Amino acid sequence: MSTRERKRRYASQAGDGKTQGDLALKDPMSSNGAPIDPDKAARQVGLLRLLVGLVLGLGVAAALGALGGVLVILAVLMMIVLHEFGHFATAKLTGMKVTEFFVGFGPRLWSVRMGETEYGVKVLPLGGYCKIPGMTNLEEIDPADEARTYRQQRFWKRFLVAVAGSATHFILAFLLLYGGLLSGAIFPINAEPLATVAELTDLPIDGPSPAERAGFQVGDRIVAVDGDLVAGWEEVRSYTLAHPGEEIEFLVERDGTRATLTATPIDGRRVVVDGEPVAPPDGPAVGLVGIAPAWETYGVVAAAPAAAAEVGVVTGETLKALKQLVMPSGVSRYIDQLQGDETELGDPRFLSPVGLARVAGTAAESGIGTVLFLLIAINIFVGIFNMLPLLPLDGGHVLIAVYEGIRSRPGRRYHADVSKLQPVLIFTFLLLAALFITALYLDIVRPLQFQ
Repeated sequence: MSTRERKRRYASQAGDGKTQGDLALKDPMSSNGAPIDPDKAARQVGLLRLLVGLVLGLGVAAALGALGGVLVILAVLMMIVLHEFGHFATAKLTGMKVTEFFVGFGPRLWSVRMGETEYGVKVLPLGGYCKIPGMTNLEEIDPADEARTYRQQRFWKRFLVAVAGSATHFILAFLLLYGGLLSGAIFPINAEPLATVAELTDLPIDGPSPAERAGFQVGDRIVAVDGDLVAGWEEVRSYTLAHPGEEIEFLVERDGTRATLTATPIDGRRVVVDGEPVAPPDGPAVGLVGIAPAWETYGVVAAAPAAAAEVGVVTGETLKALKQLVMPSGVSRYIDQLQGDETELGDPRFLSPVGLARVAGTAAESGIGTVLFLLIAINIFVGIFNMLPLLPLDGGHVLIAVYEGIRSRPGRRYHADVSKLQPVLIFTFLLLAALFITALYLDIVRPLQFQ
C-alpha cells in the first residue's frame, strides 16, 4: 500500500467515528500499523542519550587518566541515590504516596512513570530527591491524596521515613567496612600491625636488602629482638629504626620452629624512592631492613562485630571533627584560610565538588583501601550532618515529628505551623550556601596538599 493510500484510508476512518486522538496513536508509516506511544519514544531517546553521554564521559576520563577518580565520584553519587532510596522505600512500606524519585536536579534528561511514581535523571548530578507529598502543613494537596501524605501519618511512620536517609549511610558504611575487613583491603583505625612478616619490601639499593640477606620469609613471626621479647610490630620497628648499621638478632618462629636471623639495618637516608630519600638527609640516621608487617585477618563472622565497632570509632572521630569546625577556634582558623593563610591537612574545612573530585583522584591512585575509607568517611559524615535539627535537613523533619508527637493527644493530631520556621529555613540555606561558596573558593585557590 502506498503512502498516499495509507493517508486516504486513515482519513476515511476519521469519518467513521474515529477521533483525532485515536488517529494520533497510529503511525501511518509503521510497517505493522501498531500504536506508537510518543512519550515512550521520547523516553527511549532520552535514555539512549544518557547512556551515550555516560560512556563518552567515562571514555574521556580514561583518556585523561582520571577514570579512577570519576568512578569514585560516581560511587559518591550512588551513595546519595541510596540515601533517597531509604526515604523512598520506607515511605512506600508505610503506605505514603511518592510522586517523584530523581537523580540530579534541573531539566529532565530521562524519566519514566511506573504506577504513581515518576523515576528519572536530571542534568545536574549534584544529588537527588524523593518527593513525598505533604512534608509540611503548607503544601496544597488534592483531597483524594491527603490520607496518604506524610503529614497525616502516625508519628512512628514519619520518624522512620525522616531518619531512613541517614540510617542508609550508616548501613553503607558498615557494609563497606565489613567488605574491607573481610578482604584485608582496610584495617581498623586503632589497630596495630602484628609482629609477623607480610612481605619483603623493595629497597632501591645495590644488591639484596638486609632482610633478604638474613633469610627472612613471608609468614615469619618475630618473637624477640636482640634477646628482648616483643609483643607487637611497633617494638620491632622502633628498635630497628634506632640501630642503623648495627647487627640485630631477630628470633623468629616459622612453621612451629624457631630460628635466629641476623640483619644489619641500612641508613634510611641512603634509600631514595621517587627521587626523595626515605629519611631527611639532614636528620638522624634511621635503620631499615626491608620487611613489612601483617595485620589481623577477619573471617566472615568475626568481620561483622569488628565492622560495627569501627563504625562507632569513625563516628566518634567525625563528631570530634565537626566539633572542631564549629568551635570558635575552628571558625577562626577557617576565616584565616579564606584570608590567605597556608592550608594544612589538619585545618578544619569542607569540600566542594571540586575538592571532592581532587580527593577522589588521589584516593584512586592510592589504592582500593584508601577509596573504601574515603567512602566510609563520607557516608558517616553525611549521615551525621544530615541529622542536624535544621530544615530542610532530615534532622529538621525529625525534630518536627518529635515535637508534633509530644503536642498531639489521643484523637487530636497536632500539626506544627512550618511558616513560623521560615527564619530557620532561610538561615540554613544561607549557611549551606556560604559553606559551598567558601569551600569552592578554597578548593580552587588553595587546594589541599597531600603528603
